[in-house]
Amino acid sequence: MPPSKKRRLTPEADMSPEIPTEINAPERDETLSGTGPQAGMPESQPGDDELAPVDKATERREKFKALQARARHSSERNTKEVAAEKQRQATDPNLLASLGRKQAIASHKLLKADTAADGEDFERKRAWDWTIEESEKWDKRMSKKEKHREDVAFQDYRQDAEKIYKRQRRQMEPDMEGYEREKAAAVQKAARSGGLEIVETEDGELAAVDKNGTFYSTADSTDFIEHKPQKAAVDRLVADNKKAEEVRLKKRRDRGKGEEEGDITYINDKNKQFNQKLARFYNKYTTEIRDSFERGTMI
Repeated sequence: MPPSKKRRLTPEADMSPEIPTEINAPERDETLSGTGPQAGMPESQPGDDELAPVDKATERREKFKALQARARHSSERNTKEVAAEKQRQATDPNLLASLGRKQAIASHKLLKADTAADGEDFERKRAWDWTIEESEKWDKRMSKKEKHREDVAFQDYRQDAEKIYKRQRRQMEPDMEGYEREKAAAVQKAARSGGLEIVETEDGELAAVDKNGTFYSTADSTDFIEHKPQKAAVDRLVADNKKAEEVRLKKRRDRGKGEEEGDITYINDKNKQFNQKLARFYNKYTTEIRDSFERGTMI
């Protein structure tokens, strides 16, 4: 390879001043280039556009945490409810009631024994826990309960009708608002006709005075025949009668249900059960005798 030729420098080139290696470029006119802040478009701020995705992500994260907590709370609550239901099913309510009664009886007997050991009157000491009104109310309740227990069995139709009447009377709900409304209307009508006089007493109360004795009913009064009941009251009476008839027919159907064809040898259900029990034990011994009676060959 031939040697490179060296460039010959003139003395003018050697005397020229050194050119700086870094040349300061003229400053760029940002106004003319259109990229500065004074251009037509405003400078973008890093606030709203950059923070909006962060806020949404945080909100979603908080909602997810809340849903997780809610699911965990629901699961714990369901577990507790299942355990409580299982315990309730495992516990017999009749057994608990029986244990409660036994505990009350044992406490009563223990208190009675302690009172007798101290030489005191048990009934007197027990009555100290109750007032006179409460004691009388309790005695009345016990006597009524005992009387009701004795009247359960059928005696006669009069007593049965009386029981039905008392039950219906307890179930009856009188319309007091309608009664007061009709009473006020009757008083006003009688006052306008002159048969009733409204007088103010010394206490400031209003009292109705019957002048000729026709407003208030007596044993000889017949004004009740002019009373016309409301349609709702008539419908209620008809419904009660229909219900009583349905109950009576149902009892009649149930009374003959399941009976085998044969002779009637009983007078009520209790006697029927007794006869069936006798038949189970003694029919094998008395069948021939009863057949002979029916054929008329028994002497």
